[in-house]
Amino acid sequence: MSAKFAVLGHGVVGSGVVELFYKNKNSIENRAGTEMDIKYILDLRDFPDSPYKDKFTKNFDDILNDDEVTAVAECMGGVEPAFTFIKALLEKGKSVSTSNKELVAEKGDILLKTAKDNNCNFFFEASVGGAIPIIRPLHRCLAANNIYKTAGILNGTTNFILTKMYNDNMPFDEALKLAQELGYAEKDPTADVEGHDACRKICIISSLVFGKHVYPKSVYTKGISEIQLCDVSSADILGYAIKLVAEVKRNNNGKILPVVMPMLVPHENIMSGVSDVFNAVLVYGDGIDQTMFYGRGAGKLPTASAVLGDVIEAVKHNVTVFSQSWDSAEDDSFIDSVENFSARWYFRTSSDHTPSTGISDTYDVHEDGTEYAFVTYEVLTFAQAKNISEKINALAFFPVLD
Repeated sequence: MSAKFAVLGHGVVGSGVVELFYKNKNSIENRAGTEMDIKYILDLRDFPDSPYKDKFTKNFDDILNDDEVTAVAECMGGVEPAFTFIKALLEKGKSVSTSNKELVAEKGDILLKTAKDNNCNFFFEASVGGAIPIIRPLHRCLAANNIYKTAGILNGTTNFILTKMYNDNMPFDEALKLAQELGYAEKDPTADVEGHDACRKICIISSLVFGKHVYPKSVYTKGISEIQLCDVSSADILGYAIKLVAEVKRNNNGKILPVVMPMLVPHENIMSGVSDVFNAVLVYGDGIDQTMFYGRGAGKLPTASAVLGDVIEAVKHNVTVFSQSWDSAEDDSFIDSVENFSARWYFRTSSDHTPSTGISDTYDVHEDGTEYAFVTYEVLTFAQAKNISEKINALAFFPVLD
């Protein structure tokens, strides 16, 4: 008996799913343990030159009401109509695999419960880290651990920009323009450079690891648009690389603290060498100590690979995978305030405001000595660092990843 599935959306990721499926159809069927085929591709546009033109439909109900379709790959993006479509599919008992991080971050708890209530699955490996397998390892391979922290580079666009600033001494605006020309950044790059994309991804990881839905509005988020070349070079001389890091950890008070912000990653930390559009996620647990997942974080075929991996899982499972789940949260009282975020801190300030004690290393940012950059010896809270920043009129301040 052949397993039939549908693809919602034929954009970059959706077309990649179709292309990769037919390219590797035989090996995919072997891994799934059954013959497979795509029965429908949903898109409002026409594709008269496509070799799969007979599979296209503009009517979602064709997929919803076809009992032969048991799995669906959602590659539309956005919250609506994706949420309405997926919820209806799950209520019909059809498993859904998605790359839609915005949807999972906003509605994941609802869709997971709907899947559970209807004995099917809502899979979302592709929503975090593109081709990097991180979701399944978190709830399966590392299930024996008490995971207390994850930290990662979860946005390839910002990592590409920072790499260009570091390697080529390229100012932020020029690096962003190049990222747009190469297709790494959208015409409106706000979601990437201001950290919103990374925020959605750390929400998903936080929810999965700690068991309660974390909404983007509860996560302190700061992007990279204020980073200057002098910060990149100063950090390097002081022994660090600046990266946009998405992190969540459990604090001593029992609350969790997810954040997204530029951080100084020590050169001895393997994540400091992650460059260009690559992503990396560090997972800390009481059994594993720490382990890192690394790979391409975006792109047509890398993301399609993760989506299809979930489709294969959906075909193989006729019951809900309960370990991939979390509960809804009535409020965010289980999330700690960013004011309690603790780290050593990097400051850049003018020479008139450089403190004489309490710093580990100092660097003259400019040859004329008008600005200095330094890193503190002491671990300070965000609130304390912000207070110091105001007192010394800091031009920039970032935490150091511990």
